Amino acid sequence: MSTSAPHVRRGDSVLPAWVKEGGRAVLAPVVRLAIALRLTPNTITVIGLGITILASTLVALDWLLLGAAILTAGSLLDAVDGALARAQGSGTAFGGFLDSTLDRAGEAILFIGVGTWLLRTQPDPTLAVLGLMVALSGSFLVSYTHARAQGIGLAASVGLAPRTERLVLMIAGVALAGIGITVGLIAVIGALAILTVVTVVQRIRHVWHLSAATIPDTKEI
Repeated sequence: MSTSAPHVRRGDSVLPAWVKEGGRAVLAPVVRLAIALRLTPNTITVIGLGITILASTLVALDWLLLGAAILTAGSLLDAVDGALARAQGSGTAFGGFLDSTLDRAGEAILFIGVGTWLLRTQPDPTLAVLGLMVALSGSFLVSYTHARAQGIGLAASVGLAPRTERLVLMIAGVALAGIGITVGLIAVIGALAILTVVTVVQRIRHVWHLSAATIPDTKEI
């Protein structure tokens, strides 16, 4: 018998449910196009990483609005691989592994791009870069807690800032900086630093409660 929870509560994330539902509706025609072009989920995953690299390079070079626009398109494409795998019934263990691995790589590359921009353009980027380092470390720990929970047969998808929320916030921050509101990007970085740490704590607490609930009762009857 599995020790994972039968239902995972996700209502505590920073994005409302209607935003996610709207995103899924947008993805439907893209998935149909990918099927028509005979693209595989793994191909979509690799293309998504390439788009992230391009967008992050543009951000580092001070093309912030263009970078934010390409990141938005890339984030939609990033969600296509999973939807395509479900539609084709072609999901594989390697596909899931590749998707998770390249997601982490893409997030790191984006943070490096933003950090490079801060170092190149800001008179004193120290606090912002430190916040970015905390946010990146927290992001990786959010993903790690999820993976480790799965490794012991539990679900840990709860929390304020899973990957989609982090990506939306970062794109919004980059776009704000692109129209001259640099403090908006810095505020987003600070918010991500806090939210990722809180999410790690939430997931640790969640797994703790789940694991305690699955300990068999050894008392004699």
